[in-house]
Amino acid sequence: SLYAATKRSCELMSQSYAKLYGFPQTGLRFFTVYGPWGRPDMAYFGFTKKILAGEPIEVYGEGKMARDFTYIDDIVDGILGALDNPPASHDHRVLNIGDSRPVGLMEMITALEQALVIEAEKIMRPMQPGDVTSTYADISKLQALTGYRPKVMLEDGLQRFVSWYREFYGNLPPT
Repeated sequence: SLYAATKRSCELMSQSYAKLYGFPQTGLRFFTVYGPWGRPDMAYFGFTKKILAGEPIEVYGEGKMARDFTYIDDIVDGILGALDNPPASHDHRVLNIGDSRPVGLMEMITALEQALVIEAEKIMRPMQPGDVTSTYADISKLQALTGYRPKVMLEDGLQRFVSWYREFYGNLPPT
């Protein structure tokens, strides 16, 4: 995908810079970050807005895709661990920060519906061009370096998000 190509090209530029100028570099790959103050263009965020408005949600890949949903607190733990363990001069590394457990899109939607206490009307759509069926983080390098272990399960993280969403946006249907 174009998205993956741009990420990889940035990693290669960073690696070149580290080797040429001796400035240690760490690239961090985040895997489907979600939670309070998240990106409104992410599926869980947009689904929440539409479900609460009584609008249908579009489910791409006919719901057969899987993602490595990673709660923001776990991302922060990974970032802090990487900062506490910098690479040596001239070194470059890439660390994945994720949950390392891909979850099916329909599972995520079910967990979100449970957190909202509302069932979504779903419109199934085919896979979008450039999308992939499944992604997940191999966190073994980060674990070996820092002891990183994600703590927040999807159901709990979505419940926390929904609580924040309702408080932040207010005037929403009660749970």
